[in-house]
Amino acid sequence: MPLWQWIADAAGVVLLLVLCYAIALVVRRRFIQRNGGTFELSHRARSAPTGRGWVLGVGRYSGETLQWFRIFSLSPRPRRTWRRTGLAYLGRREPEGNEQMSLYADHVIVTCGSELGDIDLAMSPSSLVGFQSWLEAAPPGQGTARQGPGL
Repeated sequence: MPLWQWIADAAGVVLLLVLCYAIALVVRRRFIQRNGGTFELSHRARSAPTGRGWVLGVGRYSGETLQWFRIFSLSPRPRRTWRRTGLAYLGRREPEGNEQMSLYADHVIVTCGSELGDIDLAMSPSSLVGFQSWLEAAPPGQGTARQGPGL
């Protein structure tokens, strides 16, 4: 078999694998969205200089928890989970510098307090309203970890 046929076969296999991966991502996203309550949510996975450490993802409300899924992962399980009673809204800010390129367009950065320290999340302004409502809707007697401004 000539070399060009080997190259064409290899390119075909790579293209097929990329197509299968893309289809699997779409199926996974539909699986995650089946119960509703999902929105685009980025998480700052590591505390790095401004603009670094952001990972794109999808957030989903599930009862008393906020689940976060990496966008390019095939895992059906959430990568991070935060309990409503363990979060407190501390404030918001606009993306600065490289953060504008790392995040979805028009997203704002939200800082939340938790037992393990501050958490940075990025979401759209309309998702932020829903997030704040979800935090405030905790059952009576179950306050947040600590109250921040705006709550």
